[in-house]
Amino acid sequence: MCSIMGYCRTEADRESFDEGFSKTISRGPDESRVIDVGGGLLGFHRLAIMGLHPQGMQPFQLQGCSVVCNGEVYGFEAIRKSLEERGYTFCSDSDCEVLLPMYFVYGEEMFQMLDAEFALILYDGRTNSWIAARDPIGIRPLYYGYDKDGYIVFASEAKNLVGICDKILPFPPGHYYKNGSFHCYRDITQVACVCHDDLETVCSNIRDKLIKGIRKRLVADAKVGFLLSGGLDSSLVCSVAQQFSEKPIRTFAIGMSEDAIDLKYAKEVADYIGSNHTEVIISKEDVLNALEPVIALLGTYDITTIRASIGMYLVCKAIHETTDIRVLLTGEISDELFGYKYTDFAPSAAEFQKEAVKRVRELHMYDVLRADRCISVNSLEARVPFGDLDFVSYVMAIDPEKKVNRYGKGKYLLRHAFEGNYLPHSILYREKAAFSDAVGHSMVDHLKAYAEQMYSEEDFQVKRERYSHAQPFTKESLLYREIFEKYYPGQSQMVVDFWMPNKSWEGCDVSDPSARVLANYGDSGK
Repeated sequence: MCSIMGYCRTEADRESFDEGFSKTISRGPDESRVIDVGGGLLGFHRLAIMGLHPQGMQPFQLQGCSVVCNGEVYGFEAIRKSLEERGYTFCSDSDCEVLLPMYFVYGEEMFQMLDAEFALILYDGRTNSWIAARDPIGIRPLYYGYDKDGYIVFASEAKNLVGICDKILPFPPGHYYKNGSFHCYRDITQVACVCHDDLETVCSNIRDKLIKGIRKRLVADAKVGFLLSGGLDSSLVCSVAQQFSEKPIRTFAIGMSEDAIDLKYAKEVADYIGSNHTEVIISKEDVLNALEPVIALLGTYDITTIRASIGMYLVCKAIHETTDIRVLLTGEISDELFGYKYTDFAPSAAEFQKEAVKRVRELHMYDVLRADRCISVNSLEARVPFGDLDFVSYVMAIDPEKKVNRYGKGKYLLRHAFEGNYLPHSILYREKAAFSDAVGHSMVDHLKAYAEQMYSEEDFQVKRERYSHAQPFTKESLLYREIFEKYYPGQSQMVVDFWMPNKSWEGCDVSDPSARVLANYGDSGK
């Protein structure tokens, strides 16, 4: 990961900029640079992944324009070649160096041409205009706000803007900003034509497109590792990656010392594919000690996100401290596309699709946010194969009658697509366990018990009433909200609400986000 920031004001306060920007140096610990571009300030903290030489340092500047980008541009070699044919020259191997020449040739149309996960800020010195943009899923973070005089400020994380902006908001995925307005260049959930292919054709395409998405994310000049929970999604990523690797890949799993569900399954997968596997074991004390730092780094009060982040943060911390890995592939974004445990209760295929649209559009506030923050705070880069744009577009277009669970097994299309020698059948068709539960049921139990100790019933009722937006509804949620407010006072609107099952569906009107409380959880916790 890297960190970017842009203060779009000629007389920008350099001291407040530097103070805010310094809060995310862990995203890019290799080198930092802030420049005055004439119309304001641009900053970049670098984590070198592609083009490790000094020439790859940003901001890139060309013909009076400057750009900073936190991202990976896939297939940039072909883009660079076409730009060279137009007379542009390049001084580094960085994928992001193609961005300014692309802007000169295509203008804002460049954004819909990119196969990338990115957030960028660009200053056009020729017209004294500012442009910012974010990938269609929001895999790379970007926030914005306005200073006291109404000048816009962009940054990788909300914490960069605390103290500069009164109100901080996430930059909308699939949009670009120019001259005071936001424009949607791609809605990844919009389906132009429903795919009515037969089941086998659909599954063949799912397999081919996911494999392609994984392969392109293996390319890096820095060392690559893999998070392996033993669940379907991360196991598939690791299995495919191992087939394209000449030596054993490095896989990592985490679990509670007393009741980790997934460690045994992760080891089974690691043994099957032949990876170099590491287990990280954590205790109750590790969980409780990590709680406040995790909420501070996440910038959320959401229960699901915080629970699932504790294990991810601690395993990434161990990877950072004990290895020289710089890139991690993860299994996020599969559930939003193929279904959660609760989407088994969808009353119709149309409602299933509607829920998928909602979840994908909100991903940047939940699972994607979790992966980015837990990984980047440990000076690592996250890559998310299930977020491949071609793959997401295709799955969103599949006839929802095929995606809804009519097979007696959730996420059947994905499972059927990878039948064969990718994974043991017991793993491929294993019931899903929520990540926070799979680390160990005791982890969530410890968190709930800790919250119970913090508040009497009277305290809980009084304190929850302080919040009108996303009002806490359990002692655990109140605890998280109060820690959140300590670091991001008055900024709850950065997250739309709590991640919860669709309460309007029969069987989903629950008071806890864990799939553990659903009637169909079954063997998921075993």
